[in-house]
Amino acid sequence: MNEQPVLVIREGQLAGQRWAIDTDEFLIGRGADCQIVLPERQVSRHHIRITHENGRYILHDLGSKNGTHLNGRLFEGSTQLQDGDEISIALCVKLVFVGTDATIPLTFEPPQLQGQLVLDEAQRAVFINGKELNPPLSLAQFRLLDLLHQARGAVVTRDEIVEAVWPGTDGLGVSEQAIDALVRRLRDRLMELDEFNYIVTVRGHGFRLDNDPH
Repeated sequence: MNEQPVLVIREGQLAGQRWAIDTDEFLIGRGADCQIVLPERQVSRHHIRITHENGRYILHDLGSKNGTHLNGRLFEGSTQLQDGDEISIALCVKLVFVGTDATIPLTFEPPQLQGQLVLDEAQRAVFINGKELNPPLSLAQFRLLDLLHQARGAVVTRDEIVEAVWPGTDGLGVSEQAIDALVRRLRDRLMELDEFNYIVTVRGHGFRLDNDPH
């Protein structure tokens, strides 16, 4: 567990670097007075600010010229950050917010290949044959893929999928069709990098991940 939340830069000139949010006013932009100084020209001098208020971390867009996106959506104003949130600055720098209750890796070496499909859980990234899937998977898609990946080829039941993807719902409102649609969308996303069918349907049982060399 980390005592302070951390920002990890996934894309941009400073990709791979990380900063602990160790002040109550954490400024990010191109200006020299920022806690994270980004060199990209598209970034505003003061682009975003993260404040620590009553145990919560709040993201503020500072009226930036080229905009801020949160989890793929254009963002204005202020909102509370959640573990795993992806912040895109001027569409040229991507940061991931790793909350205080999450485990972060000690180093940022590329993940070791364990089959052709590799997950980097800390950054919610997926690599196939060394290429990163971009844009990233939705949270539901990543939770499903992570569950299948951790099963190491074993069959995952629909009940296990519901618990992992929609925790706390006890399956209420989650139909068979919703699970099938999620699996189908995940298959389509993975095929953007590799036409191989990684997710195998085991009729009457569930699904498994085929990550053997092919």
